[in-house]
Amino acid sequence: MAKTGRDKNTKNKAKHSKLMDQKINKKKEEAKLRKERLKAIINKANQAKDEK
Repeated sequence: MAKTGRDKNTKNKAKHSKLMDQKINKKKEEAKLRKERLKAIINKANQAKDEK
């Protein structure tokens, strides 16, 4: 006989998916910020080099 009531494991799967999405988005955001910082540093160094 089939079980009645709520489906098994759907709540945990949804929670896991949500947490994994948060983790992936956090990594993407950190990488984006890092690239922006590096670009700013490179531009600043190039400007200082051109001024000399």
